[in-house]
Amino acid sequence: MDETEFWELVDAAREGAEGDPEEQADLLVARLLERDPESVLDFARHFEARYNRAYRWDLWGAAWVLLDGVSDDAFDYFRCWLIGQGRDVFEGALHDPDSLAELAADFDEEIDGDGEELGYAADEAYEQLTGVVAPDLGIPPAPPEPEGTPIDFENEAALAERYPKLWERFKE
Repeated sequence: MDETEFWELVDAAREGAEGDPEEQADLLVARLLERDPESVLDFARHFEARYNRAYRWDLWGAAWVLLDGVSDDAFDYFRCWLIGQGRDVFEGALHDPDSLAELAADFDEEIDGDGEELGYAADEAYEQLTGVVAPDLGIPPAPPEPEGTPIDFENEAALAERYPKLWERFKE
């Protein structure tokens, strides 16, 4: 599975779920079950690589503003949700985290921002296909700390300055 195919699966599941992350995960599992186990592992590698790539302080800060505070676990789930939004939103957020104010135009605070189930979709599909837990993916682990410069999440003035679009839309 190449990167384009990975994003096509993510997009098809998101569109089919009409933006509901839990439904998107279910649809993703169903689509992965139509593939062979090695393709499911390829999908998992693509997902995990992007998940690790998004382990950055600047994205954590954006998530903090967007979701009104984010714990370690909530940031993990946010990164899964971010991947679930598709290539344009994901890459746009990596390039400029404040752009999430526009990229997530239909953001629903009740259901968006938490894609925990998306993070388990490939594992669930692999286990259903093979009857065993997915093996190690053979990709480098995430760094022990987020990439970049740490952010003081309690400093609202600094957050407002760093993320002016998100701050205006979600905090004011």
